[in-house]
Amino acid sequence: MMSISRSSLLLSLLLSLAFTTIFSETHNYEFKVQEQAATRLCRNHRIVTVNGQFPGPTIDVQNGDSLAIKVTNAAPYNVTIHWHGLRQLRNPWADGPEFVTQCPIRPGGSYTYRFTITDQEGTLWWHAHSRWLRATVYGALVIRPKSGSSYPFPKPTIEFPVVLSEWWDRKVISVLRQALFTGAAPNVSDALTINGQPGDLFRCSSQSTTKLTVNKGDTVLLRVINAALNQQLFFSVANHKLTVVATDAVYTKQFTTNVIMVGPGQTTDVLLTADQQPGRYYMAARAYASARNAPFDNTTATAILEYKSANSQPILPQLPAYNDTNTVTAFSNQIKSPGKVMVPTKIDENLFFTMRFGFFNCTPGPRCQGPNNTRFGASMNNVSFVLPNRVSLLQAYTQKIPNIYTPDFPRVPPLQFDYTGNVPRGLWQPVKGTRLYKLKFGANVQIVLQDTSIFSTEDHPVHLHGYHFYIVGQGFGNFNPSRDTANFNLVDPPQRNTIDVPVGGWAVIRFVADNPGVWLMHCHIDTHLAWGFAMAFIVENGVGETQTLLPPPSDLPKC
Repeated sequence: MMSISRSSLLLSLLLSLAFTTIFSETHNYEFKVQEQAATRLCRNHRIVTVNGQFPGPTIDVQNGDSLAIKVTNAAPYNVTIHWHGLRQLRNPWADGPEFVTQCPIRPGGSYTYRFTITDQEGTLWWHAHSRWLRATVYGALVIRPKSGSSYPFPKPTIEFPVVLSEWWDRKVISVLRQALFTGAAPNVSDALTINGQPGDLFRCSSQSTTKLTVNKGDTVLLRVINAALNQQLFFSVANHKLTVVATDAVYTKQFTTNVIMVGPGQTTDVLLTADQQPGRYYMAARAYASARNAPFDNTTATAILEYKSANSQPILPQLPAYNDTNTVTAFSNQIKSPGKVMVPTKIDENLFFTMRFGFFNCTPGPRCQGPNNTRFGASMNNVSFVLPNRVSLLQAYTQKIPNIYTPDFPRVPPLQFDYTGNVPRGLWQPVKGTRLYKLKFGANVQIVLQDTSIFSTEDHPVHLHGYHFYIVGQGFGNFNPSRDTANFNLVDPPQRNTIDVPVGGWAVIRFVADNPGVWLMHCHIDTHLAWGFAMAFIVENGVGETQTLLPPPSDLPKC
């Protein structure tokens, strides 16, 4: 009996290996990053693109596939590419954030990102991770089920990426430079876009409005991606219900809604049935703006869902008010895993991170344009994160290079206070530093992410590289462990890579530290990232090859 069992096991393993070899592929791509002329809103200027496309090319692969993407930098700026939401198991060398896992690709240089997609399927995306270049350097990453597998919902007739973003009438690097020079908040965008186009409500735009043509009865899978630099966005389709089936490339319990809210960095897959009177219907996106008295882009981007042969005037959907937090909360509370999941319960690392705006004294002076002659800043646990500039954090860690970072990021705020109340002015200035937090391989981690009211509360989309995490609880006000822990969802919480922490509130996430390397955690509003809203984890190697960091590739860019 034992020999039959072993023979069966061996045969099973060989068949599995053969299946993987036959049905998984290696895809080779060439990305050329370059500047080119573009026209929007009646004006011409130069933008950075990939392969001359805006948005950039969609990568369409299967779960289990391997990718080799050679990025050649023909632009005048340093660049890196991040594959947002991919686990990159044991392979942070392919993750992409500048000066975190690699030095940038210099103008004229190249680097090949090599990675395998492991047990992930759905909608992710890729984008530049160098300063503000991701304003125009981005594209969809579609991961289909393995051959022989299928979606956990009826196969759609049409699949269509809907990439939401922002457009500036100036070079975005100039907008960022001006803000960092003056210390003020940067100018808001001049338009929102859907697949690179502002739509019919903007001047000089209607000829290029994005259109999706359907037949009555079609089932459409819309892969909605928020690639905006700085803005959470509502999205709706006039007269059509949206059935949410996945978020951040993780399937969800299905539910139907009129509107979704997608934070920067997040993706949401929705099914739409073309069951209305044949006509033309606007898909529309506009801001969810939660910060008090902060300027934002209050425009509305549109695309058109048009039934074949229809030529009527498109109908606009009814979108929520810009500050409609109740709609956001109701939507977020419906997102759950499809069934019971294995949430870590025995916690090894119990962390509490405050998220704060702040202000630095005006040096160099004499005048700065932040409030009361200051410079805007941001921090986690009062540490305003500073990236190194002569070596990446991953190289410093693996090569034991001194004086690049310290492994002493505080596990709790250095000072407790009424986080969402009236914060004393003496607590408004953070401390700059490059401080990391070390996790043992296999540790069960819980992080409380707490918004604060310094300057203003705000809904923050916090992204953790290299991981998905369970969102076990969310609420408003200050997190109270004795009250709030009892209400955690440990049965079917959603799993994401980017969490929108409620404005003036908190969220609690849990994950197992099973991916060795250096992994950035940051606000995906790029203004806040530039101000220092970030930290990074070092996850140590475990035991054996499968729990150990891969060696660096030979063509890793030099600093």
